[in-house]
Amino acid sequence: MTSTARTSYTLIPNQKYRRSNRHSRQHCDIVDTDPQSLSTLGYFKTLPLEIFQMLLNYLSVKDISMLCMVSKTISNRLITYISTPSGNRRLLLQDFHNIELPGKREGSYILEHYKSLGLLLKRCTLLLPTKDRLKYIHKILSEVSCFKLSGCPSPLHCLGLQCYGVFLQILTAGWDELECHRVFNFLCELSNLPRKVQTVVSSKPGSARKLELRVRLFCRSVLLNHWIHRSDSAFWLTRILKPWPMVNQARLLYIIFGPVSSLDGHVVWQKMIEGPTDETSLKGLADAIKLLYDTEAREWTADDVISLVDELSVVPQEWLMENNARLLILSGNNICFTFMASKAVNGRAFELARLVVFLALVCEKDLYCMDWAVKMMQKVCKVFSTPGERNNFLQSVENTFAHMIMDMLQAVLSGDRDEEDISFLNLFHLINAQANFHKEILYLTMRSNSNTV
Repeated sequence: MTSTARTSYTLIPNQKYRRSNRHSRQHCDIVDTDPQSLSTLGYFKTLPLEIFQMLLNYLSVKDISMLCMVSKTISNRLITYISTPSGNRRLLLQDFHNIELPGKREGSYILEHYKSLGLLLKRCTLLLPTKDRLKYIHKILSEVSCFKLSGCPSPLHCLGLQCYGVFLQILTAGWDELECHRVFNFLCELSNLPRKVQTVVSSKPGSARKLELRVRLFCRSVLLNHWIHRSDSAFWLTRILKPWPMVNQARLLYIIFGPVSSLDGHVVWQKMIEGPTDETSLKGLADAIKLLYDTEAREWTADDVISLVDELSVVPQEWLMENNARLLILSGNNICFTFMASKAVNGRAFELARLVVFLALVCEKDLYCMDWAVKMMQKVCKVFSTPGERNNFLQSVENTFAHMIMDMLQAVLSGDRDEEDISFLNLFHLINAQANFHKEILYLTMRSNSNTV
């Protein structure tokens, strides 16, 4: 008797309440008719779909992503929820221009939200082929105009592309290279990125300023900025650059990482031509070059990277040699030496001598240790095949110092008041650079002599 009472209390009646039975049967016909699927819902099988979706509103996006790992049936219900208007409103936040939210750090709230959404959709689509996953995710995100390359009217003041980037980073984390190739190709097809890149790299620099800005923001915010491992960053940068010839790679690298105006964010093409620039303007380019030179970038040889640096130095016209020297210093010892050794091997000793002088000048101006420039020159001297070639190179270094000092002195003597101040400062730096450069050579010579005695 007791056992019968307990059973009638705990089991859901099948026929006793006719009205609820009819409602349950209708619900099963709509959602899941497979008894095995119903059993995987657990206690949720007693709830109508509408009530189940209402409960989801009380869960965080991270909690919902955990819930979808319970069973395939629950995951399917969550996919249904995400596609509903209420799910769209809940999950696809679009406060991309309201960066300062009450009680939230600038932009952090919505970025964290899209990280969680990336994890949710990653788990919901776990069992689908990559192609189907991408199609489903595109269907969900297609209404967010700020996720498109040319979708936002004010891209500089929008977090949309950054949110899209962190979403994709979480979604594709752990995917193999073949799957990531498919992701890149899918994004290119959706955004028409190759055609837009073709336009900006083949047009006159600055003639398509707005498109240059949008290509820069899309590549950086969506494809490059959010990776933790350098190998991932190298992979995506390679996907962007490799389809193009070397001359276009250099142009595209400048568009993505070159200096921009602080007023409107547009690429400043004349920065490297008109006068000496600072480290800030070159740091992005130097970091990108180092990334491609690293062993993680398996598709790039040292010769590829050096050729790219050489090509970059004439974008859009030939750079000032001081800016070339500063870029090489920021790119690191290995790249700097390889670049200089390439000139030595190819018989470009005069260019190499000028570069050494400007490396010394940059060390003087930017307060780097001058012994670095001397040791770099000493290392390059070993590349020359004969003592005669080495001696001619060293003579060219001294001649370059002398000619540059005379040219600057003439500029000081012939210039007006404003120009005289700039010219005099340049002359001051160059004379100090020469003095400190030769001082380090004397120190090096005396140390060598003392070691041989």
